[in-house]
Amino acid sequence: MNNDASLALRRPFRERSFGLARKFMRVNWLFVLCVCLLAGVGYAALYSAAGGSPQPYAQSQLIRFCGALVLMLGIAMVDIRFIAKLSWPAWVLGVLLLIAVMKFGHVGLGAKRWMTVGGIEIQPSELMKLFLAMALGSYFKRATPEQTGNFLFVLPAILATLVPMALILKEPNLGTAIITGAVGATVMLGAGVRWWWFALLVVVVALCAPIIYHHLHAYQKARIDIFLNPGADPLGAGYNIIQSKIALGSGGFFGQGFLHGTQNQLNFLPEKQTDFVFTIIAEEFGFFGSVAVLALLMCIVALGYYTALSCNHVYGRLVALGIATNFFLYCFVNLSMVMGLIPVGGVPLPLISYGGSALTAVMLGFGVLMSIHVHRDVEFPEREDF
Repeated sequence: MNNDASLALRRPFRERSFGLARKFMRVNWLFVLCVCLLAGVGYAALYSAAGGSPQPYAQSQLIRFCGALVLMLGIAMVDIRFIAKLSWPAWVLGVLLLIAVMKFGHVGLGAKRWMTVGGIEIQPSELMKLFLAMALGSYFKRATPEQTGNFLFVLPAILATLVPMALILKEPNLGTAIITGAVGATVMLGAGVRWWWFALLVVVVALCAPIIYHHLHAYQKARIDIFLNPGADPLGAGYNIIQSKIALGSGGFFGQGFLHGTQNQLNFLPEKQTDFVFTIIAEEFGFFGSVAVLALLMCIVALGYYTALSCNHVYGRLVALGIATNFFLYCFVNLSMVMGLIPVGGVPLPLISYGGSALTAVMLGFGVLMSIHVHRDVEFPEREDF
């Protein structure tokens, strides 16, 4: 190898000629494949939910996914250092959207969670989780251990997490608010903030549980009561979870067959195209089909954490950690909910449940994740105006 070639390999990534073609090759295509396979599972489940028809769920979901996939790959080509500069403006935009949704949002099931912007319906709380991870990653990207151990230094990051949580609770949307807080806490823990601060917070919340329960909305109290005793109202508030458990159990090991799930095809399943879509998979493909889908979900989570571990800059590690954790919490909360392990919380199963807001938000996050992977060995400049 001549001296010029050797010198080029030793140059920092940011100084090398790095065109779109090479960026495209650096995308984690195994991750993209897993995402596409999961979307395929979602198409099949939504096709079955409509009784064997691509309308009204599967076809529109596929169109949304294809558009979101192009968007994801487009974001992957954007220099992660440019994305880092947008972190706090994105956080501010998210907060403004959360404020706007309270005034201009659509009311559904007693909550204002959606709003229409330019003819497109969005759910700001879903976007806020990504924006929060980006903002906290930007805040801590050059923090020293002494700073992360100083409560006054960490306080702005805590406030940056609490503000969107409070606005999301106001909608009200308790489940998403908790996930938002968990994403913020995960990024702070990854940055080196003392773990016992969060442990103390958990203890305080647990001790205040009776007071918190007293201030919950009536439907939130009903969800907790039904979780503790689903049989108390089998034809009312407990109907969803009872039918969900029946569908999960009726699939057996091998399932009843595609389009042959009795709970699904006879319309006993509640919200089968959205929050309870996993029950269709369990009923029609059984235990083995369910395990295969769970394995696919965990592959995506593992590849997200791999991106965080393999990244050479702190900003990318922290943001990738937040994005992967957000996806994991989506899956954990939804699957626990349909199995009756936690109260029903209205959290969709990403890329499988019908709906554009969550799908778009997840794919935006995956785009940032892929940008981190593509630019995992860039050097962040000492000054922000690189």
